[in-house]
Amino acid sequence: MTKHNLRGKLTIFALGGLDEIGKNMYVVQYGDDIVVIDAGLMFPEEDMLGIDVVIPDITYLLENREKVRGIIITHGHEDHIGALPYILRYLNVPVFGTKLTLGLIEHKLREAHLLNETKRVLINNRSEIKLGSMKATFFRTNHSIPDSVGVCLETPEGIVVHTGDFKFDMTPVNGQTADLHKMAEIGKRGVLCLLSDSTNAERPGFTGSEKSVGESIEEVFRKAKQRIIVATFASNIHRIQQVVDACYNNGRKLAVVGRSMVNVVNIGMELGYLRVPSDLLIDPDDIGRLPANRVAVISTGSQGEPMSALTRMAHASHRKVEVLPGDTVIIAATPIPGNEKFVARTVDQLFRIGADVVYNANTPKGVHVSGHGHQEDLKLMLNLIRPKYFIPIHGEYRMLRAHAQLAESVGVKPENIFICDNGDTVEISNGKARYGPKIPTGNILIDGLGVGDVGNIVLRDRKLLSQDGILVVVVTLSKTNGAILSGPDIISRGFVYVRESEQLMEEANRIVTQTMEKCVKDRVSEWASLKTSIRDSLSRFLYERTRRRPMILPIIMEV
Repeated sequence: MTKHNLRGKLTIFALGGLDEIGKNMYVVQYGDDIVVIDAGLMFPEEDMLGIDVVIPDITYLLENREKVRGIIITHGHEDHIGALPYILRYLNVPVFGTKLTLGLIEHKLREAHLLNETKRVLINNRSEIKLGSMKATFFRTNHSIPDSVGVCLETPEGIVVHTGDFKFDMTPVNGQTADLHKMAEIGKRGVLCLLSDSTNAERPGFTGSEKSVGESIEEVFRKAKQRIIVATFASNIHRIQQVVDACYNNGRKLAVVGRSMVNVVNIGMELGYLRVPSDLLIDPDDIGRLPANRVAVISTGSQGEPMSALTRMAHASHRKVEVLPGDTVIIAATPIPGNEKFVARTVDQLFRIGADVVYNANTPKGVHVSGHGHQEDLKLMLNLIRPKYFIPIHGEYRMLRAHAQLAESVGVKPENIFICDNGDTVEISNGKARYGPKIPTGNILIDGLGVGDVGNIVLRDRKLLSQDGILVVVVTLSKTNGAILSGPDIISRGFVYVRESEQLMEEANRIVTQTMEKCVKDRVSEWASLKTSIRDSLSRFLYERTRRRPMILPIIMEV
């Protein structure tokens, strides 16, 4: 394996999080010291058949493991912490996070049996951490999860700031506003480079306050006549708190449904981030014992995932909860890009049942606001930090481009803005920045317990199987003279319905028999050659007859 040693004094790059939404991982290196910021996962795209999650390729970090001083986590969302249980198996370094962030991480590490092996360091917005030749300090930000921070890395070359995911919420649910003064102080000291969240760079104005969502939820609770089911992101503790408050104010009991929702609620209550009256929560088994107008449910499934709690409720396949006519369902989230179809199907099914569905598109005030800053939030951050160089991060390419244009509009020189892909490096030496050598990067696919054992070839085979199916051809040959003793037997799965295609299968059988007899006559005895001949002749025949190309798997036995 070739090592990729970076010789630039200060080098900044991403192993994930650029030109995509998810699997955030950013690297700052000065000499022999490497600091990693975030370690997230991404959910698979439609063509990644059977894949559970996707994490960044950390080959570079493994090649330079002796230089990695630690992983700083900006907040507790899956796209920032989800890869840790996989990465820490191979890269055992300290993890730095705030109280809630570490609480969520520790739950994951406990499930992965890594809790006792991983050093975890608690930080807050007043912490200072020495990381080799670099020093990390932190500033509080607003996001859709409490305890979010931005990172200020002081390097011998200059200050590098990473915002984490952020917006500016002047009326936050927990009363903790962003550290505006601290950001301004960092900006006054002179910032060499800023890495800033680009998710909503195309949206004008400021992002709305989370408190406005609470007012909308409260209004829905007052009007609802029967049960209320709220679907939202499990990690959005602010949103969960507002549902709890609405239940308390309107005399309803609350049932928590969905594994991840139950975990987050338990962790939030244990660490003091959720204030829940002792008699408010009920077990989902008790829902049917209470009047419909005295019950609310909070669950996962806001993205319409096929196996999520809300989707199963809508299709009457959930073990404990079923959506009934007259129930009110609040979908307090917007679809992540790529999930629009799933959400639309779930909403249609809920309406078909007779539920009253409340979501952003059909309610004037809205029941969701983003946790990411719109254009005015992003410009405010740029004006507070006032960087010499700027790297837009955390977004698809069009978002990075839009953020770059915003930076230009507030005075950052165009030549000082670097729009990068994963693996592109920016080297800064003596105050001058330039593109450096590219770092090999990519996706590591997680399928079940397998980490990286599914690659492009396996995905190609899965795609072929999903499109045209498979034919298994079984032939038994004589070990003495190579004659066919039994078969060929052809087994079809996902290609044609055998009972209705008997003639086609008989002809296919005949083609295989003729091919085998020709091979025996030509004294072809190598199994690889026999299998190739069967595969080629049968493939040609089936394509001529059906215009399909199923996967053909010959199995040859000798007796």
